Amino acid sequence: MAWTWRFEKTDGTEVPPAVEPEEFTTQGDAESWVGEVWKDLVEGGADQVVLFEGETKIYGPMSLHGESTDAAPDAAAGAAEPDAAEPGAAGSATPAGAEAGAEPAAEAASEDA
Repeated sequence: MAWTWRFEKTDGTEVPPAVEPEEFTTQGDAESWVGEVWKDLVEGGADQVVLFEGETKIYGPMSLHGESTDAAPDAAAGAAEPDAAEPGAAGSATPAGAEAGAEPAAEAASEDA
């Protein structure tokens, strides 16, 4: 079955995505894609996303605005902080989860050196 995203305003109204997604073959591929394009999705009018496997809702809605929907992600103090506060922080496996996956490898490389 394909993994797909639904793009919504904060009130749950479906909106067309600013970046046309594909049908993903794995949950990880779908989540990685959102991690790569979430800023474009926000700029295009999406506030949140919902993940489906076929017709089954897996999770969501998940905000594309991080902790607060009042401020744009770029309004945070540091450049690295918005990504950490975006999808994937607080238990989701999207961008922060993908980045976290790279960290152990870097730590392992440090230990080997």
